[in-house]
Amino acid sequence: MPAMPERGSIVSQLVLPLRLADHAVFATFLNTGNEALVGLLTDLARPDTPGGNGCWLWGAVSTGKTHLLQAACECADQRAVYLPMRLLRDAGPGVLEGLASRDLVCIDDIEQIVGDDVWERALFNLCNDITEADGRLIVAASASPRGCPIMLPDLQSRLSRLPTFHLRPLAEADRVTALQLRARHRGLDLPSGTARYLLSRSRRDMGSLYSLLDKLDLEALRAQRRLTIPFVRDVMKDS
Repeated sequence: MPAMPERGSIVSQLVLPLRLADHAVFATFLNTGNEALVGLLTDLARPDTPGGNGCWLWGAVSTGKTHLLQAACECADQRAVYLPMRLLRDAGPGVLEGLASRDLVCIDDIEQIVGDDVWERALFNLCNDITEADGRLIVAASASPRGCPIMLPDLQSRLSRLPTFHLRPLAEADRVTALQLRARHRGLDLPSGTARYLLSRSRRDMGSLYSLLDKLDLEALRAQRRLTIPFVRDVMKDS
């Protein structure tokens, strides 16, 4: 299997747009309430640290699962591979072949493929290969290993041995900080008052808030304006 492409390029073998998001790095993830998990993921992404053989992280939509998996891959660089099962499910289990040659394998949305006998057997073989190669496996899902409808007992047993972390959603006050952290990464100044305005006028999940921030970034660049409340109000009204 070819080397992991540079950040933002396409995994050519899979012929799918498996791009790592530019913002998905550990520095842009507010780890409040999830400090132990982020610490472990950082260790797992570095070959010279005793991070263990991997972990399973789970949580609700927009809690940062994909962000963290991609951040781990970004940190590990060419030694890692990121697999979003929501996109790869229709490609078939053949996409898992040979992946144990990577130091780090990150599987996102694993619930998309469990319950299928062929996929589960391929995944079990991959787990065995990773173990034999002293690799590391990070899995993200919407539920814990016991909460996922895994049919193959051996696979259930193997995945249940991974350290499991429930990803905690951010509290209200922390969402302002998280928005400002993302804004700084984009080179934006997001005043606290403007951030609170966004929280009070839009959907409150972080995925929606980040998407809105992306739109505001483009509009502010186009208009050469700062992210003041009047400017944000006008953009939101027009959209």
